Amino acid sequence: MLDFPRWKTTGISIILLFGILFAIPSFLPDKAFESLPSFAQTKVNLGLDLAGGSHLLLEADLADLRKTQLSNMEKTVRTAMRGERGAGDDIAIGELRNANGQISFLVRDQTQLDEARERLFRETQGAGLTGQRDWNIEVVDTTRIVLTPTQVGLDQAVDRAMDTARDIIDRRVNSLGTREPTIIRQGDDRIVVQVPGLDDPQQLKDLIGKTAKLEFRMVDANADPNEAAQGRAPVGSEIVPYAPGEGSGAAFEVLSRQVMISGEQLIDAQQSFDPQTSLPVVSIRFDSGGSSTFARVTSQNVGKRFAMVLDGQVLSAPSINEPILGGSAQISGNFTVASANALAISLRSGALPVKMAVVEERTVTPELGADSIRKGAIAGIVATVAVLVFMIVVYGRFGIYANAALAFNIALIVAIMGMFNATLTLPGIAGFVLTIGAAVDANVLINERIREELKSGRRVFQAVEIGYKEASRAIFDANITNVIAAALMFWFGSGPIKGFAVVLTIGIVTSVFTAVTVTRLFAARWLHAKRPTALNI
Repeated sequence: MLDFPRWKTTGISIILLFGILFAIPSFLPDKAFESLPSFAQTKVNLGLDLAGGSHLLLEADLADLRKTQLSNMEKTVRTAMRGERGAGDDIAIGELRNANGQISFLVRDQTQLDEARERLFRETQGAGLTGQRDWNIEVVDTTRIVLTPTQVGLDQAVDRAMDTARDIIDRRVNSLGTREPTIIRQGDDRIVVQVPGLDDPQQLKDLIGKTAKLEFRMVDANADPNEAAQGRAPVGSEIVPYAPGEGSGAAFEVLSRQVMISGEQLIDAQQSFDPQTSLPVVSIRFDSGGSSTFARVTSQNVGKRFAMVLDGQVLSAPSINEPILGGSAQISGNFTVASANALAISLRSGALPVKMAVVEERTVTPELGADSIRKGAIAGIVATVAVLVFMIVVYGRFGIYANAALAFNIALIVAIMGMFNATLTLPGIAGFVLTIGAAVDANVLINERIREELKSGRRVFQAVEIGYKEASRAIFDANITNVIAAALMFWFGSGPIKGFAVVLTIGIVTSVFTAVTVTRLFAARWLHAKRPTALNI
């Protein structure tokens, strides 16, 4: 137990040196930190409760999600009946309706009814592994097929939409340049967003609240303006309002329901400036499929108007003066540089599959965070000093070894958290302070066991060796149970609870290493060098 080969001593020394070097960046001011080489820029981030920032609770509009689900199924029906997937000849349908939470249509040729149902069955294979279909398919009045979403299908759609929304919100928030946001689902239809250090919470709300569903649709030139003014649109078209501040006096446009190209086919969106007016705009580029579609549609409709629709509102409706062949376009409107950049971020990250509303908002000021840091630091300093004094008074030389191991332990915790860019929260500071006390607990067990061995008449070398050997078993057993508890907190907890669990777990691992291995190395070196015949402990 007290034999340390050169390779083991070297390995322990390298680990301790690593802890010191990689802990230093977390305590440097920002300017000094940024001057470090990239491999050394490891730093512990401060959480919302320490750095200040914004907390938002978002709730999904499930009614809007169901409406989108019906709209998507309407498109699926049209595609499936056209036979574009190798299912055979086209099936003539009519009276396609989307109403009362159902999709229904008429199969004109009754002999094709079974084929139509078979194509729809392939499109509604079921919700997950439940064996249940996500749509019920019924035939009424001999030739009319009615599709109704099942509860299992609705639940699965909500789950998919919320997972997608969480990922998209994460991409949008990280595009703001913030560090370590917390974005997690809460319940079935809510998402919690916590962004430390964000100076403009309104910018965050505007960015997250924008669905960013972009569509290019043709303006219905045959619509009667008088009928449209009374809220009546021709079959196959709908009335879409202009976004506030847009339209040059017009309140709405009558647009074809058919989307000629959508934001899903975008590959890039950037804020730029119109070369003619120098006003902020958003420049977009389509993928290969979107580029060819855009070129074909604009070539076939020269002289006609098309509308750019964002989140159900018309931004602009320009005329097609010539075919647009480059696969890129420009979105103009009443933009500022900030709003154009926010829209570009939203379009790049993708459209939210469901509208999200802010139902709870909290803002933590940096002053409150600074107060938390100050009080946490005071608690940590008081606890550390008390422990250091206690160990020296009670255990003398071996107390000094324990204190040195404690200092290395703190450095290792900070270094490891910095390497993983972990976030330190107020509960994390509590975990830190708790770790300080737990770290010396192992040395208390070791030192007391050495005392017992000395009292039983064993020689110094033998007493120290047996003391470390026997106490280590209890130390490992106790800390394994602590790690299990921390793992459960991390798995089932969220936010600050996870932060506490992370700090506690790292602290347990490093404290066992420093308290057992490092102090044993110190003791072994001293014993081999001095060969004492008596030991004061």
